Amino acid sequence: MQNQQVIIDKRVLETILLDQKAEVEQWSNDKFCPRGEKDLIDLDSPQAQVVIGVRRSGKSTLCKQTLVSANFKFAYADFDDERMKGLGTNQLNDVLETLYKIYGDFRYIFLDEIQNIDGWPLFVNRLLRNNIHVILTGSNAKLLSTDLATHLTGRSSEIELYPFSFREYCTINSIDYTLHTTKGIADLRRLFDKYMAKGGFPELTIIKDEKRYISNLVDNILKRDIEQRYNITFTAQFENLANHLLNISPTVVSAQDLADVFNFKSAQTVRNYISYLKQAYLLIGVKKFSTKSKIRITQEKLYAVDVALMNQRDNAFASENMGWRLETIVLIQLMRKCKSEGLDVYYLKNRSGECDFILCDGNKVIQCIQVSYDISSEKTRKREIKGLMLAHKQTHCKNLLLLTDHEYGELEADGVEITIQPVYDYII
Repeated sequence: MQNQQVIIDKRVLETILLDQKAEVEQWSNDKFCPRGEKDLIDLDSPQAQVVIGVRRSGKSTLCKQTLVSANFKFAYADFDDERMKGLGTNQLNDVLETLYKIYGDFRYIFLDEIQNIDGWPLFVNRLLRNNIHVILTGSNAKLLSTDLATHLTGRSSEIELYPFSFREYCTINSIDYTLHTTKGIADLRRLFDKYMAKGGFPELTIIKDEKRYISNLVDNILKRDIEQRYNITFTAQFENLANHLLNISPTVVSAQDLADVFNFKSAQTVRNYISYLKQAYLLIGVKKFSTKSKIRITQEKLYAVDVALMNQRDNAFASENMGWRLETIVLIQLMRKCKSEGLDVYYLKNRSGECDFILCDGNKVIQCIQVSYDISSEKTRKREIKGLMLAHKQTHCKNLLLLTDHEYGELEADGVEITIQPVYDYII
């Protein structure tokens, strides 16, 4: 659905952008938590640098710290400012003119939440043709990716940002994750318990009412990023579906079953809605491992993009299953790894058992990973080992890893070695 366009007087526009410039001038005094994705932003590139991800994951802050640390002169416009709502495409040149008036000459421009303006790709393309280095942020993957493919072919580089990794969480909480003393390990484990309970959204490190924060965040994403944009009519049904999927994640879903439960007209409607939730980065989909393409594109397994979304919401009634939370944390870390190293991640499941994650480099399986919170019981231990051995037999991969809450070790099964490692150590 397109925004209803309004005309903003140039004097008002200048006031807005001057207010935003005042914010920029405070950035050099801010303390930023170093993000691993900072090195992925190439300020020398002629391509637009596009940082995308779920709302409140720190996209703007990442761009700020990158530009401030580089000490480059740049102009800034935040299109998520409520005073810019409905700004017309025909006024983007007014924005540029006003930025030149405020900042003088510049070769770098940071456009925050640019997807809020219809027709923005043509504007960005013009900036690039004029040799201006463009840094963008956005919260909706499909809108950005579709428009980038259409209008900025070969002229953009996308950087996906997730909430804090555990290493970043350690940094922001002043915990030395390299300290291997008894106290250092105890501090690390205590902080990991907190991370697993509260999640990695940066503002949750300073906000006490986590439930209200996450409820408002989810509500904002559903209403602003999805319902308005895709003109969803039956909003209550859609929101019930979204919250249900967050409650039961990680899970393999049947579109037809969900259509029956929520009284949708067709399974295709459910598939569309799930696609919107993934595009807004509330959910992440992991495909089923198979050499057959038809199987890979069906039976997708869905994960919340952060453990905070699993139960820190009003009326969530979600399970406190620690194994699911641990598995979700591992998946998010694997997504970071796969993006930077060009790998793919799948899950494996058949009648004999399942393995949580299969890492592939092209068509070569390089690692099989099983996640279990507690393997102290013989039954659980055997089940997890069985899943890894199933993956080994099907993929012929010998790099087998069993991740747990706290246990280290090595074991052998059918002549194949399995490494046991705590998740907090693995994701550091």
